[in-house]
Amino acid sequence: MEGSGQKKETQKILLAYSGGLDTSVAIHWLKEKYGCEIIAVTVDVGQSDDLKDAMRRAREIGASRAWVIDAKKEFADDYVLPALKANSLYEGNYPLGTAIARPLMVAKLVEMARRLGADTIAHGCTGKGNDQVRFEVSIMGLAPEMKILAPTRDWKMSREEEIDYAKQNNIPIPVTLDAPYSIDESVWSRAIECGILEDPWIEPPESIFGWTDGIEKTPDQPAYIEIGFIEGKPVTMNGTQMELLDMIVALNELAGNHGIGRIDHIENRLVGIKSREVYEAPAATVLIKAHQDLESLVMTKDLHHYKKVVEQHYSDLVYNGLWFSPLKESLDAFIEKTQCNVTGTVRIKLFKGSATVVGRESPNSLYNTALSTYDKGDEFDHSAAKGFIYVWGLPLKVGALAKAAKLNGNGVMSECAVNQECIPVCK
Repeated sequence: MEGSGQKKETQKILLAYSGGLDTSVAIHWLKEKYGCEIIAVTVDVGQSDDLKDAMRRAREIGASRAWVIDAKKEFADDYVLPALKANSLYEGNYPLGTAIARPLMVAKLVEMARRLGADTIAHGCTGKGNDQVRFEVSIMGLAPEMKILAPTRDWKMSREEEIDYAKQNNIPIPVTLDAPYSIDESVWSRAIECGILEDPWIEPPESIFGWTDGIEKTPDQPAYIEIGFIEGKPVTMNGTQMELLDMIVALNELAGNHGIGRIDHIENRLVGIKSREVYEAPAATVLIKAHQDLESLVMTKDLHHYKKVVEQHYSDLVYNGLWFSPLKESLDAFIEKTQCNVTGTVRIKLFKGSATVVGRESPNSLYNTALSTYDKGDEFDHSAAKGFIYVWGLPLKVGALAKAAKLNGNGVMSECAVNQECIPVCK
């Protein structure tokens, strides 16, 4: 993508600007290397940073223009919600906050690049992270004519060298050698990397957490909340109707105050390396757990089990940057169909770092007390169980008899076969 003649060909670069170390250094580096106009664009998906200050710094560093696009509501409704309906958890832990934000950012960057006449989109992703794939594959899918630059990947500076470069060129940056963490936020999760976190044996210091309180600081009394769903979408909290974005923001604060949503795990990156990842995701933890529980109440066994298989593939696709792929689109259609009966209310107890489902109800519930109870109201036909077990276990019984006859040679089970001795290994 970065040919030897691209410096002359590149006329205007639109940079996906976060305000962090990499993209701050990138403005200066790109302008120095390509000698063209640099436009900084930040897509707001719920970052807690002072974005006005970030735009001021972008212009101070050398960007000709700096834009902030407020996409928080679109992020919640069109990106978080489909992922929530799919119970998206990469490797069973990570709710994909960063991964689902990237395709939205790219869609906005492509729109802005075309509007402003930029021929190149640059990003600040490193050469061994997942985001480089998410950005570039999405750009290729939405704007195949657009050139792509990845300065952080090209300049091959270490994080320490970047900080030194910033100091030498008077670039204002939000990190220091003492606190070199890389932080990525959306309303769905907060990701923290680098520094001492790269040692998987060391416990994360309390100072890195911004959304969740340590257990020792959490309330000594639990909080109970009720989340209401209509066709898989959370629509009420404690009986009050809320927009999804507002609910996420409220739950991040409430559940975070109870220490809920800390994730510390070893993650398999797309590029083939393992990394230690630390996340905070209070709202995601609560809503996914509530949604999963409601599904278990209203879905038939075969649909419920099969959807879990689809969920894993869905999470892998999203993690691997294929949000705009035909397969992802097809899986969305399947998942949307599964949500027709996912309507009801789930009651959750928040206490000392745990979100525990303690109640659920739905007009579409498949739970039948008359069938499940052991009291005298029991209507289950116990006599039917004997015949069911006979038919269910018949293939095993026939197989065992056939094996015994083969071992004995005369169709009569030998004592050796009964005691499971002398059984040859299949070759």
